[in-house]
Formats: sequence, structure tokens, C-alpha cells
Amino acid sequence: MNDEHPGRHKTSAGILLYKKVQGALQVFLVHPGGPFFAGKDEGAWSIPKGEIDEGEDPLAAALREFEEETGCRPEGEFLPLSPVKQKCGKTVLSWSAEGRCDAAAIRSNTFTLEWPKGSGRMREFPEVDRAAWFTVAEAKRKINPAQAALIDELSSKVSTPA
Repeated sequence: MNDEHPGRHKTSAGILLYKKVQGALQVFLVHPGGPFFAGKDEGAWSIPKGEIDEGEDPLAAALREFEEETGCRPEGEFLPLSPVKQKCGKTVLSWSAEGRCDAAAIRSNTFTLEWPKGSGRMREFPEVDRAAWFTVAEAKRKINPAQAALIDELSSKVSTPA
């Protein structure tokens, strides 16, 4: 999370990982770590994503961020999804891929933040504090509302026979 240019809207890239369990679609979401999201659940979850470095290929950024936030590296065919704009103005570019990641075994990178604010104490927090596989209905309740469109688009693409 880079706030050095508060007036400038950033672009993030991420992966919406999915699997089918007994024919039902499930998606992999992460919960942001740190004190701001500690007590939040519904509407707080996200696809693993992060900012694109200058000159970086967006899909490469999405894969890098997924691995940094979960310890898993998705492989296979990556299908582009339509960009979404979050309430804060950030645009999220994303791809879907069928794959596996053990939600109970994620390993996330960390960030440092003064906490409590104004205390002068710097603390380290995981960027992602947990992950889970959700059914489509559950995921749409858990995910950041702007990202729900990604789940709808994935559902329409995956459930349509080729």
C-alpha cells in the first residue's frame, strides 16, 4: 500500500483463483491484515492483488502479488476479467485461473505501520491475515463490493460450456 501520492489513483493487479468441488464453483479470497480490517469481515475480503510497479507487466504483477500474499504460485491458463474500479478510485486489473492453494497454510509478506497512530511505536503486520475458499454466494458477501463483479464474470465464463 503506497500512499505517497494520495491524490493519484493507483492500479492494482490480482488473480481470482477458482476450483470446482463436486461441480460447484469455489473462489479463493484473502482478508487484509493489520489493525484497520481486524474487526471487519463482510465486504472486507479481496482477491490477492497489489500495485503494479512502473514498467511491470500487469499479469506478472498479479502473479507476484498472489505469491507474496499467500506463498502460492498459480499456474496454468489465465483468463482476463473486466477491470473494476473500487470506491477509493483504485482500478483493479485481474485474471482468473483454476488452481489450488491451501488456505490454512498461507504465508504473507508484512508491512510496518505506526500503531496505535501517534504512539511512535512501529509494528509489523501481515499484508494478509487469512485466506479461505468460498462458494459464489458466500464470496459475494465477503468480498469488497466493487470486486463482486469479478465473481459474477467468472461464474458466467466457467459455467458456460465451451
